[in-house]
Amino acid sequence: MKIALVRRGYSRTGGAESYLKRLGRALTDAGHQASLYSTDAWPSAEWPYGPLIRFSDSGPLRFAKAVQEARQPEEMLFSLDRIFRCDCYRAGDGVHKVWLERRLAHEAGWRSFFRFANRKHAALLQLERTLFEKGGARHIIANSRMVRQEIIDEFAYAAKDITVIYNGLPDAPFKRNPRSRVVVRREWGLRENDAVLLFAGTGWDRKGLKYAVQAVERISNRTARLLVAGTGKKHNYRSNKVRFLGPVADMPSLFLAADIFILPTVYDPFSNACLEALSFGLPVITTATNGFAEIIVSGVHGEVTDRADNVPALQQAIEKWLVPARRVSASQKCTELARSYTMQRNVEETLSVLEKLRQ
Repeated sequence: MKIALVRRGYSRTGGAESYLKRLGRALTDAGHQASLYSTDAWPSAEWPYGPLIRFSDSGPLRFAKAVQEARQPEEMLFSLDRIFRCDCYRAGDGVHKVWLERRLAHEAGWRSFFRFANRKHAALLQLERTLFEKGGARHIIANSRMVRQEIIDEFAYAAKDITVIYNGLPDAPFKRNPRSRVVVRREWGLRENDAVLLFAGTGWDRKGLKYAVQAVERISNRTARLLVAGTGKKHNYRSNKVRFLGPVADMPSLFLAADIFILPTVYDPFSNACLEALSFGLPVITTATNGFAEIIVSGVHGEVTDRADNVPALQQAIEKWLVPARRVSASQKCTELARSYTMQRNVEETLSVLEKLRQ
């Protein structure tokens, strides 16, 4: 079977790029021919699995048109980006319409007005309607039930044509770190009695960093510290209890040093950072607007609050999981749960969907 994959742009640390390369390898190992439609940003050396067709990155609509014109009749098109038509679309970025509407409650009205008027957002909304509402996608893979339901509710897409396949982790997070937690914490400048909450990611407005900071500020525990990995406007989140680390290359050591992972996200189809934190035995505090929340049990693997801006609920969840005995009891359960969500499982389930579409 000839399978053409689609991803606009390239990021060396991008989760979609890593996923595509693993899928490309799996496809070729299974005897399929895998090609990739992308842009000039994708390095030739990063796609050794088959033909790499690149276009100039001139925006979502032009890229979608270029893919449409270059597509071969015998190819099955599997897209990770919003385009006009494909056999299967992986909605890993969620529903753009829902995200724009969700953020209305979390930003100034004038910013929302200009965001909806932005040409890039308008193009993504147009492509989304074409895929979901006008039959552009024969089948959809959603990475959470939340996203699946959003597509059904917003666009009346047939439920039978949406398959939920959760994100998966590579083997790396499950390999034993040769350094001890005590040593790693010392390397990060942490004291033995520090209670460390970790927040990781970019797009701090969407990830709900301000709500995490507000919740930590309300905690009476003087040893509680919030470490923030990633880039953003630090001056918007001033607090004596917060330490900004900037981009972190060695995230495994940071997960090992932390006690709790917190991500009160406004909207996240399925947070890989939460899954990775879980694999290190960390309880995860997040929101019901994160597709990841579907795989954990609140009170067992962490805590799920109803929404990002419910700061009292976040505070209560943090105080609950600052109890050392509770974290020790949950650690193994968190790791075991994460182990069942592997990249291998994800790829196998995806291949199964593609095989059925060929029949």
